[in-house]
Amino acid sequence: MELIFEVRDAEEGGYCARALGHGIFIQADTWEELRANVLEATSLHFEDSEVQSRLVQLHYVKDELIPVEAA
Repeated sequence: MELIFEVRDAEEGGYCARALGHGIFIQADTWEELRANVLEATSLHFEDSEVQSRLVQLHYVKDELIPVEAA
């Protein structure tokens, strides 16, 4: 099973991530910390489950607003 996390920049700095289709939410100050927290949370979330995630995808989404001036 592949588990996909949507990762965004946190307003206060760092990153926040949520697993699509599962109740897993993570916050971290650095990308390395985010990776470690995602693996730990995934392990704990599926601890008592017969189904285990074999692959975790971090899908980084960056929103950018660009003002468009009328011509």
